[in-house]
Amino acid sequence: MKLLHLDSSVLGPHSVSRQVSAAIVDRLRKATPGFEITYRDLTLTPLAHLSGSHLAAGQGAPTEASLREDIAAGQAVLSEFLAADIVVLGAPMYNFTIPSQLKAWIDRILVAGKTFKYSAQGVEGLAGNKRVIVAVSRGGFYGAGTPAAVGEHLETYLRWVFGFIGVTNPEFISADGIGLGPEHREKAVAGALHAAGNLNAA
Repeated sequence: MKLLHLDSSVLGPHSVSRQVSAAIVDRLRKATPGFEITYRDLTLTPLAHLSGSHLAAGQGAPTEASLREDIAAGQAVLSEFLAADIVVLGAPMYNFTIPSQLKAWIDRILVAGKTFKYSAQGVEGLAGNKRVIVAVSRGGFYGAGTPAAVGEHLETYLRWVFGFIGVTNPEFISADGIGLGPEHREKAVAGALHAAGNLNAA
């Protein structure tokens, strides 16, 4: 079994999403010894955002020398994702959506012919054999029925992205309200860590 662990918070040791994603990985590792774990910090080794030159190279145009290293990095993260049986992703909410570093990673794994394909019936996801678990941290409360629910573009976006490539039931463990004061933060982190520790390992 191969597990891919990704973090995208820029806060390093102060990050809640990193703390929770690590707890998820620890729970799975202890429950199923022998995991082969690959870790990637998307802030320490960021991928470049896509440019016209990237897209041209993807269509067969000669690759500019300045892009060769980055294109190779993109191919590497795609290979990591395709090889993984389980993906654990730390995803904090920044300004109502995902960090740009995480968006750059998503742009490298949503590849026609690799993780999805077009057919006469529409789009078909090709990565549905994976388990995806996302550790979310949000400064406020954005759940269904809350006044801010309309501004939630993190979990809703990731559900769509992974569903598009065939992962129809991604799992989310959330720490919400961490920006509303120490008491809220402590309660949110404790709840998320408890959920991570009781995660179904199967």
